Amino acid sequence: MNMTHYMELLSVNQPWNLLIFMAAPIVLAETIAVTELYILYTRDYKGPVRSLNRFCSVVVGLYFTGVFLYLLTNAVIPITTSGNWRGPGDMIAVGFYLLGIVPLLGLTLVDLNIIGRDRTPHGKMAIHAGFVALFLIVGHIAMIFGMLDPTVLYAVAGAHGH
Repeated sequence: MNMTHYMELLSVNQPWNLLIFMAAPIVLAETIAVTELYILYTRDYKGPVRSLNRFCSVVVGLYFTGVFLYLLTNAVIPITTSGNWRGPGDMIAVGFYLLGIVPLLGLTLVDLNIIGRDRTPHGKMAIHAGFVALFLIVGHIAMIFGMLDPTVLYAVAGAHGH
């Protein structure tokens, strides 16, 4: 079976690539998601749970910005210029993984008071929750297509060439 570049990245250099490119951003994002539910339910915008939420949000956005830039320059550009994409599923997996920069950096910008600074605490959390939801969507699309044989979509589309 063929493997997407996304899955290959996570599979090589064990366990480091898995920790760097999957575990660290996902653990931070899941912590944000869980604390977000608590904050929105209790409306406690100043307590320790919000502090943890804010810390994780700032860290994940800055961290993923580094991941994004690293993968763009060391994987996406070289793969694209050499024509080595492994099929549509490969491009979708990598593209949606990198698209995670939008919601993750968005969380950081909300918590650094760059986005939504004129909003109430509840209004800021609404923006925050939207970014969390968007990350869950793009992250899961990346994971699903990342686990797919990247050539399967050729068969689905009826194309026979690679």
